[in-house]
Amino acid sequence: MARITIEQLMQSSQVTFGTSGARGLVCDMTDRVCYAYTVAFIQYLEKTQQLQNRRSSIVIAGDLRNSTPKIMNACARAIEERGYQVVNAGLIPTPAVALYGLEHNCPVIMVTGSHIPDDRNGIKFYKLSGEILKADEQLIKEQEIDLQQHKFLDNGAFRDVKNGLTVVNESALKRYVLRYQSLFPKPLLKGQKIGVYQHSSVARDIIPELLTHLGAQVIKLGFSEHFIPVDTEAVRLEDRELAKKWLLEYHLDAIVSTDGDADRPLMFDDTGQCLRGDIIGFICAHYLHIDHIVTPISSNTSVEKCYFFTDIKRTRIGSPYVIEAMNHYIEDHYAAVAGYEANGGFLLATPVRKNDHLLTALPTRDAIIVLLSVLCHSAEQGLPLSKLFEKLPSRYTYSDRIKNFASDKSQHLIARYTQSDELKNKQRIEADFPQFGSVIAINTTDGLRILFDNEDIIHFRASGNAPEFRCYSESNSIENAQAINKMALDTLLAL
Repeated sequence: MARITIEQLMQSSQVTFGTSGARGLVCDMTDRVCYAYTVAFIQYLEKTQQLQNRRSSIVIAGDLRNSTPKIMNACARAIEERGYQVVNAGLIPTPAVALYGLEHNCPVIMVTGSHIPDDRNGIKFYKLSGEILKADEQLIKEQEIDLQQHKFLDNGAFRDVKNGLTVVNESALKRYVLRYQSLFPKPLLKGQKIGVYQHSSVARDIIPELLTHLGAQVIKLGFSEHFIPVDTEAVRLEDRELAKKWLLEYHLDAIVSTDGDADRPLMFDDTGQCLRGDIIGFICAHYLHIDHIVTPISSNTSVEKCYFFTDIKRTRIGSPYVIEAMNHYIEDHYAAVAGYEANGGFLLATPVRKNDHLLTALPTRDAIIVLLSVLCHSAEQGLPLSKLFEKLPSRYTYSDRIKNFASDKSQHLIARYTQSDELKNKQRIEADFPQFGSVIAINTTDGLRILFDNEDIIHFRASGNAPEFRCYSESNSIENAQAINKMALDTLLAL
């Protein structure tokens, strides 16, 4: 036997914990690596007494990537060989399987790379109370496990072909659909024609079902047999062009979609404008009458300027940080608490009552609640989506990225403006970016966020999921937000 810690395995395999869950190249996510991660997760649950009965169940699900079934099988074998029961929830949204785990008091493993390219994948872990946090990740990394080398070939594949997955249990998906059918019992979208960009989203069939339940006429669009990496923070030009084409062709009131595992919403209004996740996120919160909001530092500042909420807390980027901050709110307040990210993923920390229905907490990213809430809010206001958003403060965000950008290079660039005292940091920024004006404030909560004297914001950050360098920008018009984003990235590349 070979004894190894997950931290050691991370270094040798390059499969590491990112912003949310373990991520890596598919070629690195071998049976051996995925088996080991699962054993470590189970071992952590056992040591913290969250799993005390060897007859307990652990739920597993996945997205529609080609690599997902193989990884699910490796995880399932680890569950079985540790003596637990596998519940195979199938290929369903991450929030759907997370909800099942919460309601059945059992751990969850979701195999998904979310929005990242098809040559990568990932594993998300949920303990009994929900998504693992950064403290949990650290304890999982410290787990020392016995890897029985005779089980694996030199390339990390299982020696024997054995299916560890059971027959699909459809109750998790059915319960998730019922959650929103119950919340919206009336045909609030009657008379509207809504396009559903299906692509390779694991929610591509349930979104039309839910919209039809709400009375909308649904047009299914862009179904793909191949995985498409839809990133709701950096929407591809081809997706934007497709949306405008479909709106004209079908005379649609909106187009909706999600990323690969349906925890991040994608929405285009009646003019073809892509609606930013950090705007529709707080509109969803407003519709649900949330009091206290948690959102990462990169989210649009309209949330403060609209005065919809009692209090707003800013965090580092990543759902574990949002969840941790929401938990502190719950401890200190008796009010409705929720969070959202710049990607639009919505996390409901406390139950809320809406439409005479009690919606239970679901403290993990969810896309469907955002899509349905924003569409219904627009319908109840009697306004098309484009007019609804005209009422908000004129703050516009944009994001882009440099692909194949090494993490150490990203850190070096950010360190250039953060290692000296505040005055010197400001002077260096103003010298390197003279076209932006004077620096008012620097925020290093996560990466480097710069506020200039004209209220423009530039935020640089290394991606936690892929070798990418991200730039978020905010300004008083979408055109200027896009222009300063490009200007900032071009300037950095020229340094």
